Amino acid sequence: MDRSSEDSLTRLFSVKRIGNNAEMRDGRVLDIVAVEEPLDIRIAFSVKQARLSQNLALTMRTPGADRELAAGFLLSEGVVRVREDIVEIRELGIAPSNEIVVELAEHVDFDGWRLNRNTVLNSSCGICGKRSIESLTRASPIRAVDKLRLDPETIRCLPDLLREWQEGFSRTGGLHAAALVAPSGNIVRVFEDIGRHNALDKLLGWAFLDGMVPLIDHLLFMSSRSSFELVAKAAAAGSPVLATVGGPSSLAIETARALGVTLLGFVRDNRFNVYSGEWRINS
Repeated sequence: MDRSSEDSLTRLFSVKRIGNNAEMRDGRVLDIVAVEEPLDIRIAFSVKQARLSQNLALTMRTPGADRELAAGFLLSEGVVRVREDIVEIRELGIAPSNEIVVELAEHVDFDGWRLNRNTVLNSSCGICGKRSIESLTRASPIRAVDKLRLDPETIRCLPDLLREWQEGFSRTGGLHAAALVAPSGNIVRVFEDIGRHNALDKLLGWAFLDGMVPLIDHLLFMSSRSSFELVAKAAAAGSPVLATVGGPSSLAIETARALGVTLLGFVRDNRFNVYSGEWRINS
C-alpha cells in the first residue's frame, strides 16, 4: 500500500484496476481516496464554581476544518446559540490532531442541556431518537419572518455551480459537499467531507464563527439526499431553504413542513421537486 498525504482530504493507494474494454487495460494504478479519521470532540464547561471537561462526541470525518465542524455540531445540537457562547476552540496534543476541545462561556448551561438528553451523542449514527419534531419546532429560529424568495432558474443552476467547487469529489468520487448560497445564486462557501452531516456541520460552524448565523437570507445546497437530521441542522442555523441533489426521506419532509423549511429534492437535470414551503419559490 502506498500512502501519501498531499492534503487533508485525500491519500494515494496502490490498487489493481480491472478494465472492461480495450481502452482500459488491467494493471496497477495509484488511486486517490478520500481520508476518513476519527475526531474526538471534548467540551469544557462550568457548573457552579467548578470547571469541568468531558467527551461530547466521536465522529468519523475527513480531516480539515475541525474547528468549524465542532462549532457546527454544537450549534445544530442546541448547545450554543450565539457566537459569544464559545470562548475558544483548540486542538489537543500536537497538530494535526484528532482531538479538539471547545471552551464554553461560563453562562452556557451545558449541564442543563446534558440532563435533557437520553442517549450518548454520536454524530455518525444520526439522530438516535434524541429529539422530537415538537422540540425542534420550539427551538427553530425559522419562525422569524424571512423574505427569501428564489427563482426556479437559480435552483436549477446549482448543480453545475457546485461541481466547480468540488475539488475533493472530482479527485476521489467519495466526498459530500455542503454549500452556502446567496439569494442571487452565487455560492458563498463550500465544505466537503466523507460524511454528509459533517460537511453541513463544517459549513454551519464556519458561518457561526464568522457571525453570520442565523442564515435567514441564505439557502443550503448539498450533494447528498436529505434526512431528518439535515433538515434539523438547517433549521437550527436559521436557513429557510435546504436543497439537495438526492431525494428526501419521509421524516425529512414531515420535519421541514413542521419547521417551515422549504425542502427541495432531486435538484439535477434541470429540474427539482418542492416538498415543503413552496411559497419561497417564485412561480
